[in-house]
Amino acid sequence: MRYLSILLGLLMLSFVAVQYNDPDGPVWMAIYGVPAIWAFLAAFNLPALRSRAGSALLWLTIAAAVAGVAYYWPQVPSFWQKDVWYNDEAAREGMGVMILLGVLLVLRVVASRGRTETR
Repeated sequence: MRYLSILLGLLMLSFVAVQYNDPDGPVWMAIYGVPAIWAFLAAFNLPALRSRAGSALLWLTIAAAVAGVAYYWPQVPSFWQKDVWYNDEAAREGMGVMILLGVLLVLRVVASRGRTETR
């Protein structure tokens, strides 16, 4: 699970890196940076993620990501097709938030899986 968490953290860091030339890049760097931090916490400091405060904050982050998916859901038909998302920034942002939510949910499973293994 550590390697999966590291891989997800690096994926989110790559999302941060490609925002460098975006007009609203700092906002998206922060948005993608949060799951990167969670992923590296899961990889290198799992007890912090399993703590009461860590678990509550992770759930809060997941709730914010769900709200983000609802807010940024692409309004363009067939947004998942390359010719659509390649030309439409709103579709790319929406799919990025969907991926971000997926990463956070995997990290929630990593944290809870580790908790059941230690009992």
